[in-house]
Amino acid sequence: MRRTVPPSAEIEEQIDRLLAVGVGENPRESLSELARLGARLIIQRAVEDEFDAWLGRARYERRPEVPPGLRNGFRPRRVQTAEGQLAVEIPQVREAAEPFVSKLFPRGTKLLRTEPLKAMVIGAFVRGLSMRDVESLCEQAGLGKLSKSTASRICQQLRERFDAFQRRDLYDIKLAALFLDAVFLSVRRDGPKEGVLVAWGFTEAGDRVLLAVMLGMRESHEDWLALGRDLIGRGLGAPMLIVADGAPGLIKAIEHCWPASDRQHCAVHRVRNLLAKLPERERERIRRAYWQALDEATNERDGKQRLLALVGELDRAGYTAAARCLGDDLDALAVHLRYPTRHRRRWRSTNLLERSLGEVKRRTKVIGRFPGETSCLTLVWAVLDLYVSHATNGIKFTQLERQHLKRIRYEDHDHTTPEEMTAA
Repeated sequence: MRRTVPPSAEIEEQIDRLLAVGVGENPRESLSELARLGARLIIQRAVEDEFDAWLGRARYERRPEVPPGLRNGFRPRRVQTAEGQLAVEIPQVREAAEPFVSKLFPRGTKLLRTEPLKAMVIGAFVRGLSMRDVESLCEQAGLGKLSKSTASRICQQLRERFDAFQRRDLYDIKLAALFLDAVFLSVRRDGPKEGVLVAWGFTEAGDRVLLAVMLGMRESHEDWLALGRDLIGRGLGAPMLIVADGAPGLIKAIEHCWPASDRQHCAVHRVRNLLAKLPERERERIRRAYWQALDEATNERDGKQRLLALVGELDRAGYTAAARCLGDDLDALAVHLRYPTRHRRRWRSTNLLERSLGEVKRRTKVIGRFPGETSCLTLVWAVLDLYVSHATNGIKFTQLERQHLKRIRYEDHDHTTPEEMTAA
């Protein structure tokens, strides 16, 4: 059967299907497969572009002045790379003065150093960060010099998708919980690390949704305020619960943008700060007591009383700084106890977001410093888009839980947790 599309287009279709399904229950396996497909795509395109230049014309293009030679299908070749063995299709030619031999595969060299490609192999169609990035990484991978047109094509689609992500309206998204956090990266070649601010959440339907990725040079009040205004300007309604750390600038921005929303102080950030103010011998005991107070609390009032008891215990033991740390903003530590019992642990910290940001850091290590903020933001968005938007492990609300959330949003401001919700 005659091939009607080039092999690179078939690989793109495979990537499309993988992205449509999402990372599923095995995100590392899915990302590994995406890395393999991405490495294949870049190698395959490089070979096809090299063949076009050697033949003197593109696919389906006719030029009477070029030397004779007709495309004659492809022959398979397997290449050993850092992603494992990859299948590449080498173009063949007939009625030419000599056979086509790709310069990308030197004689006797079967291993291609594709580890740097992992930094690019994320997101839709595995597009790169910039033309300079793609050219540099392909040279490091042993793929030779990539043409400007090929690099431009590889980069353009990811940029376009990120631009669309930044502009899309959010009017139809009703958030049950909004999570805010930041990661510090070397955005520019010269200069200190800068904050990349991230917002994502769970909708009232239980879906995970990535909302914003933007630069915040100092992670200050002004930076977070700009992110909040951007979300509101694109139509996002007030979330029911906002989960964030205790940075004063962030808290001030939340209170300014969403004054009616509940604010949960990240319980993990707080326990880290608390343990840092205790001697080594006391840390494990206090850590257990802290989580026990939150885990065993039946409602918000009970949770606050248990935490206040721990504050008193620390103060009496002479750990004044630790007691003051736990007592500060204590009301916000127990806010998640107003919400359905099954989801309290998930909504009391930014851990899910932090794990995704850890994946961002792991992948950006390969690059070092970015050539500019657009490249940095595009990469961060592409990684988080896989971990958040395409993840299948959302939340399933029972009918009782939906009624509970409805009371919190529209009716009850007393926030006393119903007994039946404790047993849900």
